[in-house]
Amino acid sequence: MQRITGVDVARGLAVLGMLTAHVGPGGPQDPWPWSLAQVADGRSAALFVLLSGISVALISGGSSPVTGVRRVQARAKILVRAFAVLGIGVAVILLGTPIAVILPTYAVLFACATPLLGASPRRLLGGAVAVAAFGPLLHLALHPVFLRLPGRELTDLLVGDYYPAVVWFAYVLVGLAVGRMDLRDRSVRLRLLGAGVVLAVVAHAASALLTRTLAGDPTLVALVTTEPHSSSGLEVVANTGVGLAVLALCLLVADAAPALVAPLAATGALALTAYTAQLVAIAALGDAVVWEPEAGTWVAFLVVTVLGCWLWRAALGRGPLERLLHTLAARAADVSPDVLPPRDAVPAGRG
Repeated sequence: MQRITGVDVARGLAVLGMLTAHVGPGGPQDPWPWSLAQVADGRSAALFVLLSGISVALISGGSSPVTGVRRVQARAKILVRAFAVLGIGVAVILLGTPIAVILPTYAVLFACATPLLGASPRRLLGGAVAVAAFGPLLHLALHPVFLRLPGRELTDLLVGDYYPAVVWFAYVLVGLAVGRMDLRDRSVRLRLLGAGVVLAVVAHAASALLTRTLAGDPTLVALVTTEPHSSSGLEVVANTGVGLAVLALCLLVADAAPALVAPLAATGALALTAYTAQLVAIAALGDAVVWEPEAGTWVAFLVVTVLGCWLWRAALGRGPLERLLHTLAARAADVSPDVLPPRDAVPAGRG
């Protein structure tokens, strides 16, 4: 997979944002910076999933999508990674922390993107708009019904409270479309930044107006709020805007000052290991870390996570879980070089 430092930096911020949502201080009633947990809640997870779509794109060729055998190979890699992440997610859930673990939904969404490797950015963005428009309606209609059915784990993946796949797939589609662009092109980055700011501002402004106007109808308010994990269409638009703006800024800063962002880039490169280690630490320390957060504990988590990832990356390269996923994916997609055509090969015509 191609590595773009700015994407790793954005992923590192997403990991630290989710950590802040888990153990960070304060709530919506607290003044800045003690309301950081509320600011990070929902947005960082959405960025994490949006970046998964970019990862799918990079695995399958980035701005020059692979075809033929190479596309089959890319699909195999993505599916194996998805199954491995699902297994890790289930194992982490069994630790019994009070955290809504994103990994199972992440894995399912990752796998669902595999049929779309040949889709154009325009179609992917059109699909994202459709999911953002109709996914929240499906979630609102099916959530109370599905949660009464057996197999709660599966229904949680589809229409659960935190990461319902019927809504969150929009982030993957946007990420896949963005990953098909030339992210090394400065003009692309500036367009992403502008689009992100516009989407975030318009969505939050529209939500503020509509929630006041519709205050007497809780059902309609649920469809227009941008509260974290509300799974409304406007929340998807707002989070997408924030995610695109953060990504664009990370790409720009990473090129301008690579040494400055190296610790964050290392954290992003070891994102799965860092996220899993956080949950293991929370399980070891006890639920009070989440329910009674303290600034000192939060800072300690941040420092240990970033410093640990930075040192590991410098000394050993891939993180332990990243190495596992890479090994499994490479074996699953193993194709001998002598039967793999060059990417620019043109099939010979019949004589």
